[in-house]
Amino acid sequence: MKQIFSAILSIALFAACNNAGKEQPVIKQETPVQEKEMKDAINQYPDSILLKEKLIQYYEDNGTTSLALAELNKAIQKDSTNPDMWDKKAQLQFEEEDTAGAIKSYQKAIEIFPDPQYIMSLGWLYAQKKDSNALVMANALIVGKNAHAEKEALLIKGLYFSAIGNKQKAINFFDACVALDYTFVLAYREKAIVLYDLGKYEDALKVLGRAIAVQNKFDEGYYWMGRCFEKLNRTNDAIESYHSALLYNPDYIEAKDALAKLGVK
Repeated sequence: MKQIFSAILSIALFAACNNAGKEQPVIKQETPVQEKEMKDAINQYPDSILLKEKLIQYYEDNGTTSLALAELNKAIQKDSTNPDMWDKKAQLQFEEEDTAGAIKSYQKAIEIFPDPQYIMSLGWLYAQKKDSNALVMANALIVGKNAHAEKEALLIKGLYFSAIGNKQKAINFFDACVALDYTFVLAYREKAIVLYDLGKYEDALKVLGRAIAVQNKFDEGYYWMGRCFEKLNRTNDAIESYHSALLYNPDYIEAKDALAKLGVK
């Protein structure tokens, strides 16, 4: 084995020596036609927000979030008073797992224009960070005359109390959400997750059953049913649930991973 390794190493060194004095060709990557056309359009109409948003979305759709953020920063440098740009930046920062940056961007968006949607998003992030400012955002939604977001405010409060470990209080808020709107599947999902964390898998399944009865294509509902079934050693039911999640959302990575762990393609 040592002799084989030595032979391979000798060949590699010989090739490296032979190429050392040779100038290596530079391969120039050409900009895709669609991207070039959008950039040319922006150069022609530099004040067009629509064209910039189109390029940002193009980068995001192609999985190049860093380029999308770079374009957003350029747009914000030119006009820092556009709340939608800050909102979009926050979304991309969250995708890049920059929660602190996302919070700052949402704060800026709200400072410019306190849109209920921005407040909801910021409240949700605060809740995930176990920051009591989540409750401040939730209360702002409740008192806001035109927000019409009481159930979303209650959801944020539930998320916050769940994050800090007060599970029963969290359940109470999720129940209050459903009392306001029985079709609010996110409240069912969050209550089920709390019950799952408490080891109450049968109770969680009942909640998830109500969620998918309300919204038959609720992929997350099926996914969490699968998680509960696994805990109850009902493997076949778990597999069926994960398959149902993928039926309605073929890109559901967590469901794919769960099936893979069970040895199912």
